[in-house]
Amino acid sequence: MSLVGRLTTLGRRAARVTQTRVARIGFVVVAVGLAVWALWSRWDAVVLAAGRLDPAWLAAAAVVTLANLAVVGVAWRALVIDLGARLPLGLTARVFFVGQIGKYVPGSLWPLIVQAELAKRHVARRLTAAATLILLLLSGATALVVVLLSLPFTRSEGSGAGVRWAAVLVLPTLVLLHPAILGRLLDRGLKVLGRDPLERWTSLRGTAITSAWAILAWGLAGLQVWLLAVPLGAPATWGTYALTTGGYALAWAVGLVVVVAPAGAGAREVALAALLSAVLDPGAVVVVVLLSRVLFTAADLMLAALGYAAGRRDAEHPQPQLRRRSAPERPSPGTPSRRP
Repeated sequence: MSLVGRLTTLGRRAARVTQTRVARIGFVVVAVGLAVWALWSRWDAVVLAAGRLDPAWLAAAAVVTLANLAVVGVAWRALVIDLGARLPLGLTARVFFVGQIGKYVPGSLWPLIVQAELAKRHVARRLTAAATLILLLLSGATALVVVLLSLPFTRSEGSGAGVRWAAVLVLPTLVLLHPAILGRLLDRGLKVLGRDPLERWTSLRGTAITSAWAILAWGLAGLQVWLLAVPLGAPATWGTYALTTGGYALAWAVGLVVVVAPAGAGAREVALAALLSAVLDPGAVVVVVLLSRVLFTAADLMLAALGYAAGRRDAEHPQPQLRRRSAPERPSPGTPSRRP
């Protein structure tokens, strides 16, 4: 059997396994359990760390964390719309935020699988999976842009290597995300898995809108770290904000590469700590990095619970008119692409 044939067979078998009710329930239980364990295992350290912060600063950081995750959800919905479908807001929250819990299971693609299953009664699995994959790629590309725009203006000695890598990778990544290239790659991948191609590709306008939301999300993530760092001694300046924003974006990119770590745990903290050491003493760095991770984990669990409740009615009563908007007809072989 050829390599393509083997990949197709493997993809179909994996799809059958993930589509069973037992597999879906079991996966959610495991993912939530791992997320809760991530909080519980650090609880004593979290209490001690939180004691070093003014409650007002900690509360502000928590609000900004929720805003960050909400903006990422809006970016995902923008991609779904750009690909030709539209989900009610409640169902969008259910699919995206519950699916996001999958990132606490080792491997970067579990949210893609879970979100595709949660939305299958409303839109095709391949469309939801494509939106999640494209968002992951766009997040990586915009993270590199944020690193290039922010870290060169800081005094952190550890930022040089990150900026150099960002400079090398940003252009190829942006080229890859052009709709004409990314659309063809996605269709080819779907063909290998024995699935139909996408009905429409992303557009330049949709890509730009989603990128803008992603950059706003990086700004909010940097603000969260800034709100945790300033009370512990970091200068309350724009330079510190540039460091926390670019540092978080770089740390996230590092965590994305380490696919075996749930939600980039460990790798992300080490990268962020290396940059924060320029403005904080070692003890304060540990507090900031620890609290940042805990706030994101707690916010993930909170939004998953709220999203599950908000989208329950829509999930039980799918509305066919919301499944997909009109899409241009596919051209016959040899004709120019129908996509923008």
